[in-house]
Amino acid sequence: MFAAILIDKADKNDRTQTVERAELDEARLPEGDVTIDVEFSSLNYKDALAITGKSPVVRTFPMVPGIDLAGVVTDSAHADWKRGDRVVLNGWGVGETHWGGFAQRARLNGDWLVRLPEAFTARQAMAIGTAGYTASLCVDALLGRGVTPDRGEVLVTGATGGVGSVAVALLAKAGFTVAAATGKAAEGDYLRQLGATTILDRAELSEPGKPMQKERWAGVVDSVGSHTLANACAQTRYGGTVAACGLAQGMDFPASVAPFILRGVSLLGIDSVMAPAAPRLAAWDRLSRDLGPGALDAIARDIALGEAIDAASELIAGKVRGRIVVDVNR
Repeated sequence: MFAAILIDKADKNDRTQTVERAELDEARLPEGDVTIDVEFSSLNYKDALAITGKSPVVRTFPMVPGIDLAGVVTDSAHADWKRGDRVVLNGWGVGETHWGGFAQRARLNGDWLVRLPEAFTARQAMAIGTAGYTASLCVDALLGRGVTPDRGEVLVTGATGGVGSVAVALLAKAGFTVAAATGKAAEGDYLRQLGATTILDRAELSEPGKPMQKERWAGVVDSVGSHTLANACAQTRYGGTVAACGLAQGMDFPASVAPFILRGVSLLGIDSVMAPAAPRLAAWDRLSRDLGPGALDAIARDIALGEAIDAASELIAGKVRGRIVVDVNR
């Protein structure tokens, strides 16, 4: 038996779901060629949507949520993994179509796993989680498009969230001058501690704006979407790049083509779920190199497995700063 958070519905057409901490038999684990004793997971925005039912993230029921996990291989029929290997998983539909990391045990496809970087403990890897790994993908994308510190200031939206917090820290480490947009004025010191130079009120970006605005940003990391993303693009300097990875404000994009055809702005979509091995490993390499324990201590806090249910509602309500690590054995 193992403990897990279980989301279920009495009927697939029922709009009401149940969420509980349950004791499950290992025989109920889904198919996979690697079995893992999970040590830690993390609470991401997508997990919060799944637990609260605010969005149809979960595709099959019953479901164990948790798009991240870190733990130890206990059994493997996969050529790359053996008993005792320490591994990390991010994405691949886990917590949506395949049971995920909010459990003490998981059975997965070995192709989805990466080796736990030597620089991190399992807990530190989950302090990073999908949010931090996505932030690293965004930074790599900006650098890959030629955005360098000498080109000018870089904007991070949703800066006190998981993606935003790690993005601020990584960009500052890479030498960029970082402007952090947030709706939490009281968190200015936190963002400056991570490396932000300028703190913006998110209201400056979240309302409808002109198609072309004053050029400000050499690059942008956006986890918000909607009007915020549209305004960020409208303010991006000639030849600049915007990396879009989230939809906290909305999935819509009420924008004009003007910044793209008149200023040569590039808008890059960043997918962390199905990203192939090479960019995943590059992202974790950057995190291993540039994100020290001090930044992780500032960004993350720990909760017990059962506390993830209430924490999900807090995250949706915008009451969470940084990252939440889920200790599945507590």
